[in-house]
Amino acid sequence: MSMRLSQSDRLAMTGRNRLKIGLFGANCSSGRAVTTVPERWSGSWEDCLHLAQLADDAGIDFLLPIARWRGWEGETDYHGTTLETMTWASGLLAKTNRIFVFGTIHAPLFHPVIAAKEFVTADYIGRGRFGLNLVCGWNEGEFDMFGVTQRDHQERYVYAQEWLDIVRACWEKEEKFSFDGSYIKVTDVRSKPKPFGGSRPLVMNAGISATGQQFAVKNCDAIFMGTSRGSMEEVRTKLDAVKSQARQVGRELDVFTTGVLTCRPSKREAEEYYRHVSTECADWHAVDNILRSKHITPETHTPEQLQAARIQYANGFSGYTIVGDPDHVADQLAKLSYSGLDGIAASFVNYARELPYFCSEVLPRLERLGLRTREKEVAVA
Repeated sequence: MSMRLSQSDRLAMTGRNRLKIGLFGANCSSGRAVTTVPERWSGSWEDCLHLAQLADDAGIDFLLPIARWRGWEGETDYHGTTLETMTWASGLLAKTNRIFVFGTIHAPLFHPVIAAKEFVTADYIGRGRFGLNLVCGWNEGEFDMFGVTQRDHQERYVYAQEWLDIVRACWEKEEKFSFDGSYIKVTDVRSKPKPFGGSRPLVMNAGISATGQQFAVKNCDAIFMGTSRGSMEEVRTKLDAVKSQARQVGRELDVFTTGVLTCRPSKREAEEYYRHVSTECADWHAVDNILRSKHITPETHTPEQLQAARIQYANGFSGYTIVGDPDHVADQLAKLSYSGLDGIAASFVNYARELPYFCSEVLPRLERLGLRTREKEVAVA
């Protein structure tokens, strides 16, 4: 492949906007709204493809899937139907022109040599528009399906470091190589082709602990940071700390968050719909199953804390919630950007129905604030 693609070119592909906006969780049934409303997101391939092309045309920067292997039961079996993220990303990359698409991978469940080849294949399909969202550990119940034991927190990242070192060796080393790690051993590995254009895919991680942040600072181009419980000043303090940590080792690290958006012509309409979805029609059985997996139970929390958590997880799985008219939504997104965030991975109750209104009303407001541009660039001709 004669075409060259620098690492800075790849970074630019995720969006030349000061505030990058992506869509999160559309590969899963119900998306991120644990609700019974009939219009909830299907997660079907047909709907995902329609959404990806809609987002591609509208200038949305990226798509980020959730790696989920079984649902949370309840009335809707929330996330019971999901599309595997690497094949999902590859299919969408083949059918879009400029939008960046991530695959989300649990490192303990995929052999790194196989995974490295999958990533390169998707990277060629998207001509450099593929990115890796690396997950170092997750729900024990899901890991049990594979006969894999969840390691303790520190060990997860030691394993992930070995895993990623092997993936990068597959991407970079022209000659065969071996790796003799504490957890992973491989011999005489050869892997071709190398990633598209001579540079590696972007890597992101959502580690929120000190260990997770250290891993991201060392290895990743972007990190997801929770912002649902803090003031903007607290958000800014967290962001400054992690970005400063990266600069101390000569690296720049983008920081993203996840969000749940409900945007309607009036504040009243938005608040009424949000309440309808997340309170009146919540799938409380599924919500309680999610909370139990996080050890949020009547035995560990007060009734007030438990109820607050139930409401928070019912719509958005604990993302930054923005509910209001276009002015309010744009203002809140702007404040996140001013706090230092580089982007947000957003979700809607029904992505395809709600995205056109968001794009027609909120994006122009962000453009006027200098946070977005109308320019829609094709990543690679």
